[in-house]
Amino acid sequence: MHTIGTPGLWSAFGLLVVVALIIDFAVLKAGGSHKVSFKEAAWWSIAWIVLAMLFNLGLWYWLGGHSSPAVADETALQFLTGYVVEKALAIDNIFVFLLIFNRFGVTPELQQRALMIGILGAIVLRAILIFIGAALIARYHWILYVFGAFLVYTGIKMVRAPNDEADFEANPMMRWMRGHLRLTSEYHGTSMTVVKDGVRWFTPMFVVIALLAVTDVIFAVDSIPAIFAITEDPFIVLTSNVFAVLGLRALYFLIAGMADRFHLLNYGLAAVLVFIGAKMLIADIWKVPIGLSLGMVALLIGSSLIASRLIERPQ
Repeated sequence: MHTIGTPGLWSAFGLLVVVALIIDFAVLKAGGSHKVSFKEAAWWSIAWIVLAMLFNLGLWYWLGGHSSPAVADETALQFLTGYVVEKALAIDNIFVFLLIFNRFGVTPELQQRALMIGILGAIVLRAILIFIGAALIARYHWILYVFGAFLVYTGIKMVRAPNDEADFEANPMMRWMRGHLRLTSEYHGTSMTVVKDGVRWFTPMFVVIALLAVTDVIFAVDSIPAIFAITEDPFIVLTSNVFAVLGLRALYFLIAGMADRFHLLNYGLAAVLVFIGAKMLIADIWKVPIGLSLGMVALLIGSSLIASRLIERPQ
C-alpha cells in the first residue's frame, strides 16, 4: 500500500501522541475527580485542535522539503478534511456516551476517568481497523464501492430514525458481561474491580468503560470508511483519526450540556455520510476535489447546527 509514512514520521507521530497522553493523564491526576466546567472543556478542546493543526503544519513543512509543494499541499488538505470529518462524526459518539453515563448513573466527577480509559481502548481498536481496511483496499480496490454503498445506506438509515436510542440491555457486550462476570451494583471510586471475600468483582465503572470503547468502534465502522473516501494513505487516515479521538473527552464536556440544542445535527451527519458515500461510488467517474469535500462537510454540519437553533424541537 502507498503511504507517505516513513519510519521517522511514524516514530514522531507515536512519540507526540504518547507525550500528549502522559501530560493529559498527569493533569487529570493532579486535578483529581471533579466536575469539568464549560470553560475548562473549551480550553482543552482548543488545545487538542491546536495540537492537531501544529502536527499538520509540521507534516506540510516536512513534505515540502522532502517531496514537492504540490504533494505537501494535497496531503495537508487531506489531513484537515479527514480531521474535520472524524471530529464531526465523533459528535454522534458523544450523544451515546451521554446515554451510557445517564443509564449507569456515572457522576460528572467519575466521567473524566471513564472517558480517558475508554478513549485509549478506542485508539488501539481503531488503529487495528484502519490497517485492516488499508490492507483490504490495497488488495481489493472494489472494496471502496462496498464502503461507499454502506455509508449511503447508513446515512439514509439515520435520516429515517435520527433519534433512536440505544438499548444497552440488549447489547451483546452487556449480555456477555452479565453472563460471564461477577458485577457489583455499586461504584468503588474509579476502581474497575474490587475483591470481596477473596473473590474479584467488576464494578459498574468497568462496564461503562467497556461500553464506551465498544460504542466508539461501532461508530468507527462508519467514520473509518468515510475517511478512506478522502485518502487511502494509512498514515493520514490513522493520524487524523487519532487526533480527532484524542480531543473527544474535552469535546464531550463541551457539548454534553447542550445536546438538546442540536436536535437536527443527526440530519447533518447523515447528509455527510451520504455525500462521502456517493463520492466513493463515483470516484472512477469524477474525483471530487479535496477542497470541495471539506467545504461540503462544513456546510452540511454548519447548516444542521444553525437549523437546530432556528427550528424548535417538536414536542
